[in-house]
Amino acid sequence: MTRGSRALVVLLGATALLVVVAVVSLFAGSKDTGLTDVLPVLAGGGDEYVQAVVDSRVARTALGALVGAALAASGVIVQGITRNPLGEPGLLGVTVGASAAVVTATAFFGFTGGGATVWVALPGAAVAVLAVVTLGRRSGSESVVPLVLAGAVLSAVLGAYIQAMVLARPDVFDSYRHWVVGSLAGADLQTLQAVAPAAIAGAVLALVLASSLDSLALGDELATSLGVRVPLVRGAGIAAATLLAAAATAAAGPVAFVGLAVPHVVRALVGTDHRWQLPVSFVLGAALLVAADVAGRVVARPGELMVGVVTAFVGAPFLLAAVRRGRVTT
Repeated sequence: MTRGSRALVVLLGATALLVVVAVVSLFAGSKDTGLTDVLPVLAGGGDEYVQAVVDSRVARTALGALVGAALAASGVIVQGITRNPLGEPGLLGVTVGASAAVVTATAFFGFTGGGATVWVALPGAAVAVLAVVTLGRRSGSESVVPLVLAGAVLSAVLGAYIQAMVLARPDVFDSYRHWVVGSLAGADLQTLQAVAPAAIAGAVLALVLASSLDSLALGDELATSLGVRVPLVRGAGIAAATLLAAAATAAAGPVAFVGLAVPHVVRALVGTDHRWQLPVSFVLGAALLVAADVAGRVVARPGELMVGVVTAFVGAPFLLAAVRRGRVTT
């Protein structure tokens, strides 16, 4: 079997997995609902209460798929443009920028959370990435090292600011403490509609850059000799990763390990070709996040574990195993 054929099989398998977990997500949850309850609702009838439950599950399943796909693909891009196997969206300041924006709105403007989180978190993430890129370019070097260092510095500063505000105003951060863990609870289609344009734009840009990202992985000098405009590709890659990660973070909060772990799984399955890595990461990331959400709803009945907690529990052991086996590769 050729590499392309194998990658196609993996993509089809990931798609089938996504379909299965999406269907399970409609039936499984903190409330007991069986086939006889859900099927009438899907057919356009059924009990009003069950209809409301199924409608909420449809929204959180769709939003979970978008968040998982966006985080996974963003991780692939970040690891590609930085050639760092431990790269993930937070490396660019996306997560901490969104969090700082939500904290500021909560503390100074009486922000109470809900769907409006998107309109606060999205610009916060964008401003943070712009600051990281600006600081990284001041060195005059085309290396990615200043960019990574700038991201680390900004994350440390904004992280300290967030902790200071939370400690100073604990009474106003009830909504924030749920959002910051990463959760799909209360997801609605309005949130999906708000973040979808940014996610779609990031996805399209990422797919356009796929071939150039392959060349970039060979090193800046060799990529330049192959005709790749390295600064342009790196800048466009940062823009694509920012759009994807900002949309995901704004919708569900900082969800851990998806953007870090999924790219390693994808590379192990389809190799280093970004033309296959990106489509597979979209589908596999969506499937894994929806599955994590289902697990969080089922294992803690009648309550639920937030999806960010589940992905951290699953992602941390995986990453440790990958490092110990020497399989963390770019």
